[in-house]
Amino acid sequence: MNLSRVLLLALGLAVATDLVSLAAGFDPGHVVAKPLLMPLLAAWAALRRAPRPLLAALLFGWGGDVLLLSDAEPAFLAGMASFAAGHVCYLVLFARNGSRYAVPRARAGLLAVGYATALVTTVALLRPDLPADLRVPVAAYSLLLTAMAYGAATRLGLFTGLGGALFLLSDTLIATGVAEWPQPPRPDFWIMLTYIAAQALLVLGTLGALNARRAPAATYGEMRAV
Repeated sequence: MNLSRVLLLALGLAVATDLVSLAAGFDPGHVVAKPLLMPLLAAWAALRRAPRPLLAALLFGWGGDVLLLSDAEPAFLAGMASFAAGHVCYLVLFARNGSRYAVPRARAGLLAVGYATALVTTVALLRPDLPADLRVPVAAYSLLLTAMAYGAATRLGLFTGLGGALFLLSDTLIATGVAEWPQPPRPDFWIMLTYIAAQALLVLGTLGALNARRAPAATYGEMRAV
């Protein structure tokens, strides 16, 4: 069995352990499994020749994962900052490796309106219920997160777009919890489920788009060699 498969199996085991632990309310399982998720995904992506900004985004995600294991407010702010740095890395990734023509211009415009509306509405509704010292950081983070989700949807295709949307959903669930809005049963399970799916789709979508571009170049090189 090659290393890529070993990493994929280890990642699958870590995901299953984390989600089952959250569903069962077994905190030690979550504490052990959560810090393993992004390093394993990053290692697998590295073997697939992932661009450096993608790997950096995953590692900043790992930093946020670890910091958010604590309920203390300083850890929450530091975790949010780590995720924000990851979103900056994703934006760099989309700028360097994405295509302005990945979706039609009309669809990109509709997505811009939709994401802008979601951002303004969510920030406005959350603001009164957030602690005063978190209102500005959450608003700034939300702007960066929404920009990442929009870039994912318009630069690298369907899978990355779904990944960005799920990342937005996952972090919105966290924000509504901080604001003490009504939550679904086992909210941490849904937060992690959408977050893991988001990061996986961002990785798969990016690698798929880049591999599709490499294939015609390889074919052209083979034809020239003949």
